[in-house]
Amino acid sequence: MMLKHIKHSGKWLITHKDWRAHFVFTIGAIVVGLVATFMAISSEWANHMFHRLTTYSPYLPFIVSPLGLILVVWLTRRFFPGSEGSGIPQVLASLEMSHEKERSILITLRIAVGKVLLCILGLLSGASIGREGPTVHVGAAIMFSLRRFVRFRIYDMERILILAGGGAGVSAAFNTPLAGIVFVIEELSRSFEQRTRGLLLTAIMAASITAISFTGDYTYFGSSSAVIKTWDAIIPVLTCGIVGGLLGGSFSLMLIHGSRFIAPFRENRPFLIAALCGLSIAIIGFYSGELTYGSGYEEARSMVMGEAELTNQYGYLKLIATVVSYLSGIPGGIFAPSLATGAGLGSHIAQLLGDYPYGPVILFGMVGYFAGVVQAPITAFVIVMEMTNKHELILPMMLTAFIATAISKSICTTPIYSTLADHFLPDDKKLHP
Repeated sequence: MMLKHIKHSGKWLITHKDWRAHFVFTIGAIVVGLVATFMAISSEWANHMFHRLTTYSPYLPFIVSPLGLILVVWLTRRFFPGSEGSGIPQVLASLEMSHEKERSILITLRIAVGKVLLCILGLLSGASIGREGPTVHVGAAIMFSLRRFVRFRIYDMERILILAGGGAGVSAAFNTPLAGIVFVIEELSRSFEQRTRGLLLTAIMAASITAISFTGDYTYFGSSSAVIKTWDAIIPVLTCGIVGGLLGGSFSLMLIHGSRFIAPFRENRPFLIAALCGLSIAIIGFYSGELTYGSGYEEARSMVMGEAELTNQYGYLKLIATVVSYLSGIPGGIFAPSLATGAGLGSHIAQLLGDYPYGPVILFGMVGYFAGVVQAPITAFVIVMEMTNKHELILPMMLTAFIATAISKSICTTPIYSTLADHFLPDDKKLHP
């Protein structure tokens, strides 16, 4: 006998429609997890292949990077328009739209396919980009596509699908289910409705479990054995919070104003801009000793694990390389490059301070700079805590994140993702008119 909607003790019992919704969300999230796993493996392969290229000659990127970015820009414009950038602004913009037709322009399976392929090709070209933001875009597109296969009774289910896909993308990309939940609450959604909480958690956890089943239960950037007492961490926390906030806010301003300034040039001379950005990436990479190419995952991991100490210039050069890569207009995110930049800044700060454990200061640098960039303090410290398994440092990381966010907001008054989302919204729906 079909279950009926029965009210009991002030709560609604689960009906067959609720089970169907959870089933569809779970299947969609499993697909997101599989795609995220593919992106993780292929992205690391692309990073490895490009660095292998530089071992033959450090001058090869001066040819490969410009030509590679030209190819990516051509493919983006010709076959996958709408896939440029990190993808998170497109997801935010789609959440502000009211109609399916409007949303379908920004989050489609065609764009998702392009996002995956072009992000890998960008890494093969040496661009300083990450796969995590694109995974959010891909996850949202996959979940959004499920609206065609089943009718949901929950109001504004399209928006819930997008939120679930975005959170599942973060969770699967970083192997951080808690960060996926926090990211949905803090960055993608201004409300977290009681009726949809279970569906969001279902998608996020299913995507994370799927990714873990293929890649193992790993910590994204490894683990640091060094610890520091909370009171002893005051100076490093203040330093990393202030420096991270200043540089993170400045980075956001460069992307926001740089995107506006370069937009007409990219429209009229897209391949010239791509070539110049590719050449700039090669110059920065050459000067850094081939360290700033790619996502920065290996460099950050080596610093967190205490396996290597990079040059003091690494964090600053990585910041510039990421700005140039983003302004080229190719698909690619800023999550991993920002965390790598923060690790580099933390390393430099640790050397300047001298008397503090190296490992924790690097983590404070990562949290401070990332919080300064995204202005989402809870996401910043939760994501670093889960990625490095340093739960005992949660209080100093939390303080670092909130200090950095406050400093960043004094420099860049509007959050980067929502500001960039305005590019995809009509004037009457812009988040920052």
